[in-house]
Amino acid sequence: MNQTVFTTLPLKNSMIKNLASLGYNAMTPIQADSLPLILAGSDVIAQAKTGSGKTAAFGLGLLSRLVATRFCVQGLVLCPTRELADQVSKELRRLARFTDNIKILTLCGGVPFGPQLGSLEHGAHIVVGTPGRILDHLRRGSLDLKELRMLVLDEADRMLDMGFQEDLATIVAATPSNRQTLLFSATYPKSIATMSATVQQNPVTVKVEAIHDGQQIEQLFYFVESGKRVAAVARILGHYRSESTLIFCNTKKDCQEVADALTERGFSALAIHGDLEQHERDQVLARFANKSVSVLVATDVAARGIDIKELAAVINYELTRDPEVHIHRIGRTGRAGEQGLALSLVTAAESRRAAAIEDYLGTTVPRADLETLIMPSSASLEAPMVTLCIDGGRKNKLRPGDVLGALTGEAGVPGSEVGKINVFDFHTYVAIRRASAKLALACLSANKIKGRFYKIRKFN
Repeated sequence: MNQTVFTTLPLKNSMIKNLASLGYNAMTPIQADSLPLILAGSDVIAQAKTGSGKTAAFGLGLLSRLVATRFCVQGLVLCPTRELADQVSKELRRLARFTDNIKILTLCGGVPFGPQLGSLEHGAHIVVGTPGRILDHLRRGSLDLKELRMLVLDEADRMLDMGFQEDLATIVAATPSNRQTLLFSATYPKSIATMSATVQQNPVTVKVEAIHDGQQIEQLFYFVESGKRVAAVARILGHYRSESTLIFCNTKKDCQEVADALTERGFSALAIHGDLEQHERDQVLARFANKSVSVLVATDVAARGIDIKELAAVINYELTRDPEVHIHRIGRTGRAGEQGLALSLVTAAESRRAAAIEDYLGTTVPRADLETLIMPSSASLEAPMVTLCIDGGRKNKLRPGDVLGALTGEAGVPGSEVGKINVFDFHTYVAIRRASAKLALACLSANKIKGRFYKIRKFN
């Protein structure tokens, strides 16, 4: 029998049927290696990158251990960013469709406390959140973890990088000592081993190599002088003309400066980093995901939890010191069978970093010459879509269908011209083909959406 199919696991038939309906036919390597251990009740350290199926691995473990008739917090998933927490919550809700009785609650900063307090009063089985907001609720007495059965630390390496050590220790202290603890991390620095020793009991380590298929991702090193990085990036963008490119910088300061410099050169670029307010982060990510912005410049921490499908290229503005982080960066392109580009700028001072990456990969990365890149007459890159922002969202009972109806009504925009519709609590972002943006703006401004008019803004 094939040992990678879910039917080999001790899961309920209803859960197996739900997995099949979701297209989960066979386990990914991290699921096949970790799920038997998780279902057996072991503490696990699992090293796997984003996109490896790790959420389903710990999610199935969480759902299997729940007692649906006990309305208390039995599972807690801690994530470094709100984006990752939202992503995890959505996946857990999909996995939990086999029963109507499981409530999953997301608790993150950047949103009002009031609605969260109300939701907690009604109870929840699983809570997914960021350390800061979880700690706030613990201190207020609005969150009780005394009945917790499983604790999951997702992207634990980044939570440590972001300085959450003390918060995590306080949260763990509020949980029962006999809980099961799962620690998922893309990299495995010494700090992870130290954390594991304090929060886990006899953990089993599972590691899935993050080396990428060289045929899936074309990787090149471009050697450049340190003061000419921005010009090099502009030349690369102008040559490849990808609809979506993620650029990694090592500092928040560089992120904003690179995005501003590219914008001045005519590229459609935005930055995402820790200094942005939550509503600004939501807006930036929505615009990049719906292809109304072609270039996103990010730090490693800010990029955690960003799951952009069909990401054409990754550019390393600077090489990271950690080869594992480099692998994690470039693994964001070339997914779902698509070809990807991973292009890195390398200065003479970074030669050792380049060599360390090649040692880790076990192969030589081809060198490329910037002078060979063909520059079009207009090097700038205009995004194919435009984003319209509606000053209303979930709290106004808006749904994507309501927005689509207002856009495509009589004499409106053809449905084929409408892209992604992202509904947040207080804002909704709609992607429109650039040629139809003016008509779409007029439609939404002139027509009521679900019985009322909303303020509409356009982002180029």
